[in-house]
Amino acid sequence: MISKEKQEVLKYYNFGLTAYKQMKWDQAIKAFEMALRIDANDGPSQLYLERSKEFKENPPPEDWDGVFTMKTK
Repeated sequence: MISKEKQEVLKYYNFGLTAYKQMKWDQAIKAFEMALRIDANDGPSQLYLERSKEFKENPPPEDWDGVFTMKTK
């Protein structure tokens, strides 16, 4: 059984992921931040929050397929 807290984290994470895939960076950032307010150690939310902020500053091409390409190692 998933705790109530984890259910809330997953809800915001899923909202964020949907916005991320639609290139709605502000919505994605807000959703991942909400997830992290509930669980500051949620790795997936932390990762996608950083990616969303990066893409907001440097948007991917219009035909982007949702795949993140690392630029540094």
